[in-house]
Amino acid sequence: MSLFPTRSSARSLLSSAAAVAERRVFTTALRLPQQVQRRLAGKPVVVDGQPLATDTQLMLRLAKVAGPAVESLPIPQGRTVLLHQSRMAGGEQPISMVRMLSAAGHRARLYTPGSAPHGPGPLLVFFHGGGFVYGDLDSHDASVRFLAEQSGVRVLAVEYRLAPEAPFPAAYDDALEIFRWVLDHAAEVSAEPGRIGVGGDSAGGNLAAGVALEVTEACAFQLLIYPVTQFDEETESRRRFRTGYYLTSDFIDVAGTAYVPAGTDPRDPRLSPLYAEVPSGVAPAFVATAGFDPLRDEGEAYAGKLAAAGVEVEAWRYADQIHGFFNVLAARTSRAAVLDLADALRKGLRA
Repeated sequence: MSLFPTRSSARSLLSSAAAVAERRVFTTALRLPQQVQRRLAGKPVVVDGQPLATDTQLMLRLAKVAGPAVESLPIPQGRTVLLHQSRMAGGEQPISMVRMLSAAGHRARLYTPGSAPHGPGPLLVFFHGGGFVYGDLDSHDASVRFLAEQSGVRVLAVEYRLAPEAPFPAAYDDALEIFRWVLDHAAEVSAEPGRIGVGGDSAGGNLAAGVALEVTEACAFQLLIYPVTQFDEETESRRRFRTGYYLTSDFIDVAGTAYVPAGTDPRDPRLSPLYAEVPSGVAPAFVATAGFDPLRDEGEAYAGKLAAAGVEVEAWRYADQIHGFFNVLAARTSRAAVLDLADALRKGLRA
């Protein structure tokens, strides 16, 4: 074996060293005292009377010099970049136990917190975000670990087919198939029937909402984190936050073009739960939105729709946050918001 690295291994070592350095700068910046972060972040940003969190504003400034946006890259490279971003923002999160398994033929990961009961208990089936194009088990590993450990609820995170390889309704069909598999195999995932919920962020929130509307009484709770709920309207929040706050209109366009085949009715309830009829027996919901998120208004409109139909709903706007805060555990304010989500999950499934 040579004592000197080959050209390819040298590139790998340099790349690894650069990633470590980038992560160190990122996490150090987000742990600085708030007054120091304010000087680095610049003048406070206030929109709709809402001040953007200082650490979030600093993170966005750092992102401007960190490299190209995901949506500006070919989809395979964009998937790699999003995974890198998520790992950096999530950090290392402890969990008592993690087990890989297959759920209806889809890769799944069962997270068991230290406080979980030895026997069957509550379980959340979780669908990751990423615009139906990006994301996987690994992109959401840190945030799901944290959610499970802090809530005391087992979480089964699952993968589903992504676009453009598998456009709508593939992800919707997968989500339903997976949830029904969990109902039929509750003992295998230590789930107590009657205490199985569904959740997800962004695109995953869309899928979770669709599942909850379809399975009704079989679902005990739904945790919807800034969900996509419609594909046909340019809401005020989509106009106001088109650029500058992580999720951009360009990303939304890339995701929509890849996921939704030409000629699809944008009001198909499987695609846009905001236009679905809400049947009786739909599970109680906690709907989280972010103040600086293009998806804010449609998420809040969906919470209102559920409430108007008689569903027990708690809706909370994290006014100082951006889309994607669920994945940013390195920042104080977004971590606090995710702790709140964990508390909602614990209460929702009576853990």
